[in-house]
Amino acid sequence: MRTDVLTARRIVVKVGSSSLTTAAGGLDSDRVDALVDVLARARATGTEVVLVSSGAIAAGLAPLGLTERPRDLARQQAAACVGQGLLVARYTASFARYGLRVGQVLLTADDISRRAHYRNAYRALAQVLAMGAVPVVNENDTVATAEIRFGDNDRLAALVAHLVRANLLVLLSDVDGLYDGDPSRPGSQRLREVRGRQDLAGVEIGSSGSSGVGTGGMVTKVEAARIATDAGIPVVLTAARHATDALAGRETGTFFHRTGERAADHLLWLEHASSPRGSVRLTAHAVRTVAQRRGPLLAAGVTRVDGDFVAGDPVELQDESGRVVARGLVGLDARELPRLQGHSTREVVHQDDLVPLVSAPPPVDTAPVAPARVRIRIRTAEEYARAGAGSDSPGR
Repeated sequence: MRTDVLTARRIVVKVGSSSLTTAAGGLDSDRVDALVDVLARARATGTEVVLVSSGAIAAGLAPLGLTERPRDLARQQAAACVGQGLLVARYTASFARYGLRVGQVLLTADDISRRAHYRNAYRALAQVLAMGAVPVVNENDTVATAEIRFGDNDRLAALVAHLVRANLLVLLSDVDGLYDGDPSRPGSQRLREVRGRQDLAGVEIGSSGSSGVGTGGMVTKVEAARIATDAGIPVVLTAARHATDALAGRETGTFFHRTGERAADHLLWLEHASSPRGSVRLTAHAVRTVAQRRGPLLAAGVTRVDGDFVAGDPVELQDESGRVVARGLVGLDARELPRLQGHSTREVVHQDDLVPLVSAPPPVDTAPVAPARVRIRIRTAEEYARAGAGSDSPGR
């Protein structure tokens, strides 16, 4: 049995479109009810549940006469507009069988990437839970544009798990776990546990889902698991049909062990949800400082500034080749930084507002270097006259 599952008092469950819909794209009432049965049983034991549910666009396909997920944003928004109401109505009716209320929460990446919105989202979700309702979270596909989309609900679920201080994230799909190769290929083995990135070495991870109505694949699920486990939240990845076993702590799917501790809210936001407003290029010494979080970034370590950011904005911190090594919340405007760069001790990014994105580079060789021997010859006045008559600088 998985102890981390059994002791979790607040869980986030994410379910994909393919686990809720028919082949034609409409909602499958039986599948919805089966999922709700599992979640309601968890609620009956005192466990708080947040449901991150895909399916709005998929639910809107059949009513609009569409046979597959549209590629253009406008028709995706139209399908979401029709389907979101159908999806929540179905959840409302299904949870009502257990006397449970449903609260709809629609988010865009803006709600996670802006710190004030992030706090508001937490307060709203916490209050819904406190009042005994089940939050049903989805991306606000009706208004989300390409610039403010999460891209997939797996990543959204991982960020929501951190947002609500969840003890467990459960990712339900149409695949019963992570395999070391294509699950349809003979010889592929399911990974029962992942304790760190080293366990994923050599694993072939598919990039797309098996359904024509969803957007995620195994890549997005593994990335979501990394976000959550790095923040101290264990993850179960399994098929929706195994949801009962997953929440009961049985050995189903793939279990991702926590690999880190809960990060400060703004640091997780900074690493995984922020949209950098510009970039700052650093000296080699400054790169080592930020990568190892040994101190703040000072203006003396800045060699180049790009973008139109203001104090408080997230920026990318780059090495001399342009590789992104960290993100940080900048303390100076882009317009005032160039006159300080390279020589000022003004603080550009505080140490507590830095997130390294690469391993720290090896330390430079600090062994003392013998000074070069220089021979100096002093010219006579006659030699100066012959070498540079008429020159303003007799030493040339």
